[in-house]
Amino acid sequence: MILVTGGAGYIGSVTAAALVRQGREVCVYDNLSRGYRDAVPEGALFREADLIDSAALKRTFAELPIEAVLHFASYILVAESMRNPAIYFDNNVVGGLNLLHAAQSAGVRRFVFSSTAAIYDDAAYEPLTETSRLKPANPYGESKLMFEQALEWYRKVHRMEAFVFRYFNVCGADGGRGERREPKTHLIPSVLEAVVGKRESVVIHGDDYPTADGAAVRDYIHVKDLVNAHIVSLDAPAELAGQYNLGVGRGYSVKEVIAAAERVTGCRIPTVIGPRRDGDAAVRVSDPTLANRRLGWRAERTLEEAVKSSWEFMQRSSAEALTNGANPHAPYRASSARP
Repeated sequence: MILVTGGAGYIGSVTAAALVRQGREVCVYDNLSRGYRDAVPEGALFREADLIDSAALKRTFAELPIEAVLHFASYILVAESMRNPAIYFDNNVVGGLNLLHAAQSAGVRRFVFSSTAAIYDDAAYEPLTETSRLKPANPYGESKLMFEQALEWYRKVHRMEAFVFRYFNVCGADGGRGERREPKTHLIPSVLEAVVGKRESVVIHGDDYPTADGAAVRDYIHVKDLVNAHIVSLDAPAELAGQYNLGVGRGYSVKEVIAAAERVTGCRIPTVIGPRRDGDAAVRVSDPTLANRRLGWRAERTLEEAVKSSWEFMQRSSAEALTNGANPHAPYRASSARP
């Protein structure tokens, strides 16, 4: 059985659903503070509990035949971490250590951790490799790095088979599962909100970066490609455990993402130029060579495929909300799309 922490959230639910489709036994462990019960796939066990609750974790490992852990249950909002670092260290570090200790005590060796590119130095030049300088610029990145370091010691001392995946910009959807967080903070969902009139325009934070069109450049990876890496890791030989960047290896500027959304939706998207945000790097692109070579994994889907799946998920969510009698001001409404 695979324990998927945070399996009611965005990436965790897509992963849990993929595992269930493969016929694997899955238990989703989530406190639902930022996840959704209806995102847990049919066929998976569900435990509503918190990582801070070490007794609940101990019971879970005692009662279930868990063979591996996929750990997605982290807080991930950079701005929030700057306002309230305590909850990030509590959940991402203390909660993570509770999980790690429970898994090790139960004899579970395979542990796959959802980390982030936010652990790298913002001043580092691209492409980023696994050996690039580590220097988090916010409590979110610091909390992820702290847990990575603890996991590395468990690997050395307890022979934990630890796979650490450092994500770049995850995007896209898989059928009925996608990003549902409110308010939207990631670029593609924010751009699509402008299409349906939920926001007046898309703010481009800085158009004077040293890039081809002046906008910041990022590496966007489709969530389905990301999920495939986690599935590969479950069956990979133990000697392949380690840290891996998960990205496409090619960057797109904010303006290029907006242009892709206009092609997918057929709508003009209004934009305004705003000031740069503190700490934003001009370019942040992955070098995924290590994952390509050692795990035989590579990203296969394009930016437009990611935008298209996000757009379809948004429209589907809107239709379901209206069918269920939700507040008409809350769901996305394609009828309000701009010409």
